[in-house]
Amino acid sequence: MSFSWNIVTDLRAMWQWAFIRNAFEAGGIASVMAGIVGYLVVLRRSAFATHALGHGGFSGAAGAVLFGVNPLYGLLIATSSGGVGMALAGKRATTRDVEIGTILAFMLALGLVFLSLYKGYASEAYTILFGEILGISTAEVLLMLEVSVGVVVVMALVYRPLLFSSLDPDVAEAKGLPMMALGLIFMLLVAVAISFSVTVVGVLLIFALMVTPAATAVRLTQRPIYAVTASVLLAVASTWLGLTLAWFASSYWPYPVSAFPASFFIVTIAFCIYVAVRLGVWVARVWVRPLPAKSSGDVEPISEGV
Repeated sequence: MSFSWNIVTDLRAMWQWAFIRNAFEAGGIASVMAGIVGYLVVLRRSAFATHALGHGGFSGAAGAVLFGVNPLYGLLIATSSGGVGMALAGKRATTRDVEIGTILAFMLALGLVFLSLYKGYASEAYTILFGEILGISTAEVLLMLEVSVGVVVVMALVYRPLLFSSLDPDVAEAKGLPMMALGLIFMLLVAVAISFSVTVVGVLLIFALMVTPAATAVRLTQRPIYAVTASVLLAVASTWLGLTLAWFASSYWPYPVSAFPASFFIVTIAFCIYVAVRLGVWVARVWVRPLPAKSSGDVEPISEGV
């Protein structure tokens, strides 16, 4: 293939392949889930919990490979179990870092044991580390769509109490909100979102979809609905643009290469957007200052007789 410099022609050449279409669909679905759930992850300061669940999910995938089960099921079981354990460890994420670290260490140890017992080449488990978005089938895309609809529906039902408990946990608890139940529901939603986001960017790069777009969005606006929308749009844009760049880089690179990892481009784009927004906010605060108010000496004197 040769680069035509005609964006329409080049995109048509890319979209003629079914695995590319599946990758864009799966990436978009996972990005929507990650963008919505990720906003509350940032708001509740649960980034470390997300990191721990992602790495714990690798242990579940390794165990599933050992017992001849689909790694996705093992990933879901491990992340859900870890999420329940973290939710029961404490009502607030800021007070349970030690418990999260303990659970993370235990789950990683289990993953090491599972890989040691497996006699074959655990390629399916290793792809969980970095993602395999170009290998997603149509059936997996449909499964992701069904799960994402369920996540969005549950999130819509508990959005207001979750938002309230995230913004002001002390007042929410005083008002009688079930903090433990809300934390449990939230961690299960995070577990499901992580399990399907892992197929896009992998465990080691899970922050790219679950945290980075949401962290960028909260610096753009303080209104929750706008921030959630921005988080979703940034996650989808990073994923789709990353896939496009990976395709063109692999197709038109002058040196022999089988394929550039799409997760690298997705993470890089999300990171660059975050850095650009941080720099823009800093410049606006430091250099773009409001005009100074007039002092009393600048006020025009009142005419006599008025």
